[in-house]
Amino acid sequence: MAELSIEEIEQNFAEINPPLTEAEAFHEANRCLYCYDAPCTEACPTHIDVPAFIKKIASGNLTGAARVIFDANPIGGSCARVCPVEVLCEGACVEKTLVKKPIEIGRLQRYATDSLKKSGRQLFAPGAPNGKSVGIIGSGPAGLSAATYLARLGYAVTVYEKRPLAGGLDTYGMAEYKMPQTTSLEEVRMVEALGVGFELNSEIVVMSEPPALTGGEVRARLVKFSLDPFAAGDDLLAKHDAIFLAVGLGKTNKLNIAGEDLDGVCDALHFIEQVKTRDWKSVPLGRTIAVIGAGNTAIDAVTQAKRLGADRVMLVYRRAEMDAPAYEYEIELAKKDGVEFVWQTTPLEILGDGRVTGLKCRKADGSEVEIPCDMVVKAIGQAKQGGFFQSLGLETDQIGRVVVNESMQTANPRIFAGGDCVNGGREAVDASQMGKLAAQGIHLSLTGENIAFAGNS
Repeated sequence: MAELSIEEIEQNFAEINPPLTEAEAFHEANRCLYCYDAPCTEACPTHIDVPAFIKKIASGNLTGAARVIFDANPIGGSCARVCPVEVLCEGACVEKTLVKKPIEIGRLQRYATDSLKKSGRQLFAPGAPNGKSVGIIGSGPAGLSAATYLARLGYAVTVYEKRPLAGGLDTYGMAEYKMPQTTSLEEVRMVEALGVGFELNSEIVVMSEPPALTGGEVRARLVKFSLDPFAAGDDLLAKHDAIFLAVGLGKTNKLNIAGEDLDGVCDALHFIEQVKTRDWKSVPLGRTIAVIGAGNTAIDAVTQAKRLGADRVMLVYRRAEMDAPAYEYEIELAKKDGVEFVWQTTPLEILGDGRVTGLKCRKADGSEVEIPCDMVVKAIGQAKQGGFFQSLGLETDQIGRVVVNESMQTANPRIFAGGDCVNGGREAVDASQMGKLAAQGIHLSLTGENIAFAGNS
């Protein structure tokens, strides 16, 4: 393999949507028609008032523009980079039908949010303490969103995260050419500035007390354990007035084929997490790589493998291209990077003697083929955490997602849930909206007051 230099790799991982200059932002903002019944706002899951923030950019009020964005979406800077705007706000833009080119809403949103971060200003302040506390399990988009709104209402909020860094998939799972890890961590710091506490390296488990101790019925407890073996476990249900579960999804699904445990087999999220360190030479990389799956995570894996310098990268999927769950623009990006697509091909066995040497597959016509490779990356989705919810006595659907009502409240009135553990794995912006709805639901449950945050009115 012709090894790429650090400079070449850095260039390959430059952000694919670079920031707008001041002149570009002013020009783009003035293209907007400022629609009264803006379809772009309706298309955004958090319902950011897009015409309002763009109009403020056009008038030079960047702080005001950022306020509109972050008021409706606490992770507005991240979403400006990773949202599939082509199928959301920009896909609904009326300019797309008038002149075939929608307003670059995502890049304008980034322009405003980046400006705020550079200024160091804090837009929102914590509310007056109301004497109630909420524990949030998981620090991804849903958790950060709920924490933000609850803190603004005066709740004492603690976020529990099992990893060393907060931010969830925004921190660990987004392709580095879309968004660097620093962007997610900046938004974590904005949440911390509201007085939200973060307990990192904290594993939450469900423990049940036997009937003898509870008067005849089993009582489930959410117990926090830190990596410190001498630290006492806290019963979170006893410690907090309400709990918000933002635990995401579980481990990558297994292929359940021979050879899955060979050296050289990994899952896509682990591979992407290693790339996020930007310690380029420490990322395990084969010469010829087969990525199994065709979702957006699979695309992130194949494109990053190619940009790191792999000789040959193939995406292997059991169905046709038209059936691929990845967005069309993501697939086109991978094609431009030189990724090969092997459609209608089902993996049967990973070949090798200790280490991967190939992938045995069945084609749609029933014939078998062996694909030589020295690395296999699994990108076939993540398992649902139905067992965790069931052990808490919560209702789950047929595929293991926790069931909630319109206020994100579970079968236990003190426990709320949102994000991927509820929707099965959607966009960061969807999780952020669920966190907002959960904060409203928790406040209604604990105080009886019905409020609506920006974008929900």
